[in-house]
Formats: sequence, C-alpha cells, structure tokens
Amino acid sequence: MKEISIAFGGVHAVDHASVDLYPGEVVGLLGHNGAGKSTLIKCLSGAYRADSGEIRINGDRVQIHSPRDARKYNIETIYQTLALADNLDAASNLFLGRELVTPLGFVDDDAMEAETRKIMGRLNPNFRKFKAPVKALSGGQRQSVAIARAVYFNARILIMDEPTAALGVQETAMVTELIHELKKQGLGIFLIDHDIHSVMQTCDRAAVMKNGKVVGTVKIDQVTEDDLLGMIILGKCPPGAIPGPGAINPEIAAA
Repeated sequence: MKEISIAFGGVHAVDHASVDLYPGEVVGLLGHNGAGKSTLIKCLSGAYRADSGEIRINGDRVQIHSPRDARKYNIETIYQTLALADNLDAASNLFLGRELVTPLGFVDDDAMEAETRKIMGRLNPNFRKFKAPVKALSGGQRQSVAIARAVYFNARILIMDEPTAALGVQETAMVTELIHELKKQGLGIFLIDHDIHSVMQTCDRAAVMKNGKVVGTVKIDQVTEDDLLGMIILGKCPPGAIPGPGAINPEIAAA
C-alpha cells in the first residue's frame, strides 16, 4: 500500500501512509485509538475506498472498491467481532454464504463437516466441538473457526484485527500458535494490535501510526518494547527504523 490517503469531512484519517507485506510474514500495525491503522487496513479489505494512493499485489496495481474485490485477490479479514453466527456450528460458519450443495441442490452438511475437520486438523488438531454452536466455544476456539474460514477460501493476505483482545493467557497462546502455523503456510498477515508484548512475540516487523501518518517501520528483532512505545507516544524512530512522514524528524531518525 503506497501513499494511501483518506479523509472524512475534512479530517485526514490516513495521510500518505505506506506499508508493505511479504509472504510468510506478520506485520503489526500499532498506534493509539484514532491513529489511522484500522482505517488504513479497511482500504485494503474493501470496507473503505482510499481518496488517493495505490495498492499493488504481486507487483500489479489493483483496484479494491469492496470486500468482494478484496476476496478476488485472496484477501480475507478477521474482525474483532469475528462475524460468526452464534447459533450455528463450526462447519455452518465456515461455509456461511458459500455452502456446499448436493447434486440436487440441497445443503450438504456432511461434506461441509468433513472439510471443516480437514482444515481444523491442519490448524488446531485439538478442536473437537464440531457439533456445538459457536456460542458454546471458548474465545480461542471461535478464533480458530474464523481463521479456518479465511484459510479454507485460499487467503494469501490475512488481516487480523486485535485477535487476542479479551482472551485469557492460554487462549492467547493458542491464537499465537495459529498465527505461526499460518506463517509456515506462506500467508502474509497484517496484525492490528494494541498489545506491544503480543506484537513482540508474534510479528516480524511493525509499522507504527500516529495522527494518520506512518511514524516508521521496524524489524521486531532489532527493537525493544520501549522503542515501540517511543514511536507510539512520541513519534520518535529508533536507530535502524525506516522512518515515515509521521516521524518527529525523519532525517535525524534515519541517521
């Protein structure tokens, strides 16, 4: 995403922001509420249409005006609310709106459950509650269902909006393991998060936003949590960071 800008009623929610993502990589997007990270990523998911800038996938410029356009380019989004139907089981949620049918046109529940068992076997072998409505599942198990849905439909770029929010320690560890498994399978993941500790454990790089601008991008193994805090609060880039237009003094930061 290069030089993306979008304004609402004259307020620049995102101002010339640029981020990139490679296969098998997790890039964290950090910043205070209102920093612009969710708005930026919604331009990629098709929820918003950028006023200017460009999106390139595999080097080719693409137009993403709707979530359907995003799916065409194998971009899937897992929002914090998960968008699951609480009264339906895992298989019905996995295929919601894209149900498998028999030759006679009836919904093929057996085929959907078989496919769900296969994908869960890859992602979360300990998942057992295939018949239970998802409202009976734990937060980590619900995340597993949402992630399985994205992966089953051939996501290559996965957007995750605070996937561990409101989860306990064990469930957070489960989701972290899922993310590492997706990395091994070659997915590129944008991870929107407020938890710096989680980002340090999960991400390869992090891009920090402040006031709609990208402060800078860093490699996680080259920074500390304090460095990230300095970027979020002060807009100050640590040594080795690639500064953006939101850095306090990009020339000094790059020196």
